[in-house]
Order: sequence, then C-alpha cells, then structure tokens
Amino acid sequence: MKKFFQLLMVFSMMVLLASCNRMGRAPEALPANIQIGDTYYTQFALQFEKGRFITTNYRTGVLLPINSKVTLLDINRKVIKVHLEDFGHDLLIKNAAKHVGGDAYYYFGKLFDRKKVNLAKFTRKERANIKKGKVAVGMRKDAVIAAIGYPPTHQTPSLEYDNWTYWKTRWGDKFIVYFKNGKVTRIQD
Repeated sequence: MKKFFQLLMVFSMMVLLASCNRMGRAPEALPANIQIGDTYYTQFALQFEKGRFITTNYRTGVLLPINSKVTLLDINRKVIKVHLEDFGHDLLIKNAAKHVGGDAYYYFGKLFDRKKVNLAKFTRKERANIKKGKVAVGMRKDAVIAAIGYPPTHQTPSLEYDNWTYWKTRWGDKFIVYFKNGKVTRIQD
C-alpha cells in the first residue's frame, strides 16, 4: 500500500509540474503594428473558400474586395483569424511560409493595414478591374497587386521580374501575368 501511495504521489507531482510548465509560458509577443481586436482593411482583393484563405493566394472562391473591413481575432506564426465585417463571419488565414517567404506576421503586413488603399491613384480601367479582382492588359504592377495580390515567392521570387506566376487552385492550375515596362502585356492561362 505504501508503494501505491508513493507512485500516486510521484504521478501527481509530474502532472502538477507539467501543467505549471504549460501555464508558465508567455504568449507570443505581437509586432507593434498588430493588435488583437483592432480594425484593419484588406490591401488587395482576395478569394477564399469554405471560410479559409491560404497565403499561397489561390485565385478561386468567394471574392473579398480590396478595402474590406476586418477585425483581427487572433494571430500566431501559422494562422490569422479575422472577422469579416461586411460578410458577418470569420475567415481563417493559413500561412504557407514556403510559398510566401515568411510567417503569418510577415504576411499580415501584405494583407492588411489600418488604412484603406487609395484607389484614386489607379486609372478608371484599373479601378474597375481591381473591384472585380481581375487582371487586364495595360494594368500597372501596383494595380495587379491591388486586384489579385502577391504571387507566391517560390514561383516569382521578385516583383521586379517581368512575369508573375499565380496559382488558380491547389491542384497545380496556374496562370502567368507578363509585363513590359511595368504594364501587363498578356495573361497566359
């Protein structure tokens, strides 16, 4: 019986120490520009499916227009959770670090800002395409980013390149946007 109580005591101490160790960890410190509960605006038109957006930036699903208002609910190195104010539901953003070149904190700065994008800096044609989340011949590079976001960095390591490769779907469907002198010359589907 004494042996049983000794084992029970050791087991209890192990459980207590393990729970103290978990409780003693400090939460991840957030970068200064990110605050849970604050309002932000989308910096490009993105598309999501089943309440999820993957930072690889697949171009399929429901369109979330540029300058959509969101409330930040949670963030860590792998995921971002926001409430879509105009849609009335939450969106889970899964970070694909190997496709975007950084963690979710890094990608947060590409997705959101406290200020809306000034659409007046774009031409009338560019604004029309940005609102639809589409790319068209003649658009400048910054207008393409506003319309469809950033291409995955493993396919397009630099925005200085004259061709940007995007993924339509997770199953390898891609399209390429070609530029000359900073403007779209063609889109290869």
